[in-house]
Amino acid sequence: MRPPQETLVTLSVGGSDFRLRRAAESDVAGIVDLIARDQLRAAGESFAPERRAPYLAAFYAIDADPAQLLCVADDSEGAVVATMQLTFIPGLARSGALRLQIEAVRVDGALRGNGLGSAMMGWAVDEGRRRGAALVQLTSDVSRKDAHRFYERLGFVSSHVGFKLVF
Repeated sequence: MRPPQETLVTLSVGGSDFRLRRAAESDVAGIVDLIARDQLRAAGESFAPERRAPYLAAFYAIDADPAQLLCVADDSEGAVVATMQLTFIPGLARSGALRLQIEAVRVDGALRGNGLGSAMMGWAVDEGRRRGAALVQLTSDVSRKDAHRFYERLGFVSSHVGFKLVF
């Protein structure tokens, strides 16, 4: 496991500064809390002691993979208030293009609309460019109409139909 990283960027939005950095093991509880407060994912999400093992195992796998970057944004008091996961996917399509997949974007409900999500996404797109990605892609649940408008305002285009097979 990597040691916690220095600040990737300081995002100044809504009169406040937020530190965007690589997530550490100690952030997993805060990330799970953000997921648990999500209307679509609330059922069954908990970082209670008896349920921590799968989250920690997932964190260790993500953290060990150089193609993954799990980020958190801290507020001025050090609390995790947002998260996102970046995955860099090499492929043969598009002349061997590298793709940036952005997933699991969560911003604390009290901070939505202040610009933090936009600032995080702007940084993620810039990071994709810096690493040589030819395109950025993401998925969003079909019921998340507000999220769709948010991504469209950022320039994303709804271009594909997604499918899932849940086990």
